[in-house]
Amino acid sequence: MDLGLPGDDDPRRIAARDWLDSHPHPTGRQLAEAGYVAPHWAAPYGLDADPLTQLMIDEELRRKGVRRPINPIGIGWAGPTLLYAGTEEQKDRWLWPLLSGEDFWCQLFSEPGAGSDLAALTTRAERDGDHWVVNGQKVWTSYAHIAKWGILLARTDPTATKHMGISYFVCPMDAPGIDIRPLIDMTGEHAFNEVFLTDVRIPADHLVGTVDGGWELAKVTLGNERVSLSGEGALWGMGPTAEDLVELVRGAGGAAGAGGASVRDRLVDVWVEAQILRVLRLRMVSAVLAGRAPGAEASVRKAIADAHGQHIMDVARDLAGPFGMLAGAGSGPPGAVDDPTWARGFLFSPALTVGGGTAEVQRNIVAEKVLGLPRDP
Repeated sequence: MDLGLPGDDDPRRIAARDWLDSHPHPTGRQLAEAGYVAPHWAAPYGLDADPLTQLMIDEELRRKGVRRPINPIGIGWAGPTLLYAGTEEQKDRWLWPLLSGEDFWCQLFSEPGAGSDLAALTTRAERDGDHWVVNGQKVWTSYAHIAKWGILLARTDPTATKHMGISYFVCPMDAPGIDIRPLIDMTGEHAFNEVFLTDVRIPADHLVGTVDGGWELAKVTLGNERVSLSGEGALWGMGPTAEDLVELVRGAGGAAGAGGASVRDRLVDVWVEAQILRVLRLRMVSAVLAGRAPGAEASVRKAIADAHGQHIMDVARDLAGPFGMLAGAGSGPPGAVDDPTWARGFLFSPALTVGGGTAEVQRNIVAEKVLGLPRDP
């Protein structure tokens, strides 16, 4: 499994280094206009970069300590969909401030009765002259309270079959009629929201793609979402990792001091899971670099990663013993009792197998799309 990254004399690497030397502290807009936020995107928003060039750019950014703008839903999900189906005017209007992080985005998809079964959504959009009038309710809307724009699915033809008659809009989150109410999760954090839309008027030119053609675009968005949620780290691409936990136990005297053979076996299990996920990721990258489709690895990785994150946090909780009942500092496993990351991670981990498509839905997708099994009745 040889990724074969070129050395320091590769012209693409030299070009990135020269640019970073002349922009030691680049703004989000400068990174976007240079094509370094999403280098795989088509010009002018990216560099049409192949996977090898992307990996080299990532290395050079890390070497200089340069971070890309934070706008996960915008850059990861909304942007690729706009590139796929947006008009040139829509792309020019929304993609530059999206890439630069100037305009934060959210996703208005899930509803109280339409989560994993998203096509059951009931939010309505009716045409009224130069606007669409939207009424309905969305839930689990991450960062709606700070977003300027939201990607919205609404039913535009209630007489159509379930997956038809749905349209895809860009919704201004400051429009009259939008009521955003916080949902505080058990970590004590406010990231999720429920959003009520009452006679919200969305300009007609905010429709993406065709009327009633939103389900195909929703699949584009969800495909990018599930790739994003299967990144490194135990919590949807964020730390801590199995290696972090093993290092903590090693630094605290090893498994013998933490509970003996049973603890050792559980640590080995989560470490092995982490290596499997790492190999899957490398196989995906290696296949792309060789010009091959990644295959089934891309479909199964999120399902494995979600359960893996929960396994790590379960072991960490048990290692913490009675300290695991505390909140914040003092609640972590041996060697990390002053790190609140572990307590937060344990409380957050149940969300892993729900968000971005439940574990059951992911397995149905693998069964039907990869293994060719019949659909679940």
